[in-house]
Amino acid sequence: MARISFKPKNITKKLLSALPSRARDVLVKRYGLGTETEAQTLESIGQIYGITRERVRQIENYGIQSIQKADIYKEYEDVFGELQCAIDDLGGVVSEAELLELLSTDQSTKNHLYLLLVLGTPFTRHKEDTGFYHRWSVEKNLAKKVESALSQLHKTLTEDDLISEEEIVAMLAEKLADVEEKYRNEEILRRWLALSKVLGRNPLGEWGVATSSNVRAKGIDRKSTRLNSSH
Repeated sequence: MARISFKPKNITKKLLSALPSRARDVLVKRYGLGTETEAQTLESIGQIYGITRERVRQIENYGIQSIQKADIYKEYEDVFGELQCAIDDLGGVVSEAELLELLSTDQSTKNHLYLLLVLGTPFTRHKEDTGFYHRWSVEKNLAKKVESALSQLHKTLTEDDLISEEEIVAMLAEKLADVEEKYRNEEILRRWLALSKVLGRNPLGEWGVATSSNVRAKGIDRKSTRLNSSH
C-alpha cells in the first residue's frame, strides 16, 4: 500500500469550509463524503433541492473552482505534492481503482482522496473508454505514450494468442524504451498493463486479447466503481 502522511478527511473538511452551505452540501453528496459513502447522482441531488441536474453540475463546478481559488487551498500545496509523488512512484499513470485501493482500503477515505485528486491541479483524470479504465496521471505525455504502447501491443496479438506475463511485460518494455528508466521496472509495467480493457489475463496468469475465450474468465476485476458517467 502507498503511504500518505496526511488524513484526507481532515483536509477535505477544511477545504470545504471555504464554500457556501449549499455548494458544500452538493459536493458532500456528490462525492460520498458524509455518513453515506455512495456518491449521489446529479439527478438525485437535483430532486432534493428541486433544481435540474445541469444546475447541480454548475454548483459542483462552482464549488471545485472556488476551493481552487481560495486562500486555504494554497495552505495544502504539500498535500497535493505528496499525492503527486505517490502517483509518480506508482508509475506516473495508474488506474483509478488501483490508485485508491493502494492509498486506502476504507471506502469513505477513498472518497475523500478522490475529491483531493479532482481538486488538485497536478492531476489529470482520463475517463474510461473502449480501450482503457479510468486512470489518473501527473504527466500527460507519459500517459499518451503508455496508452499508445498498450494499443500497439494489442494489435500484435490474435484472438488465439496466449503469452506468459513475463513475456508480455518484456514486450511492453520494448515498446516503451524511450520513457524514463525509473518507470521501466516490472512492477510499474504490470500496473500499466492493468490500464487496458482490451488486454486480459486468465486465472493461469496468461495474457492475451481480452475478448478471447482463452482469457475471458478473468481472475481479477479491474473495473473502477467510482462516480457514474454523469460526473
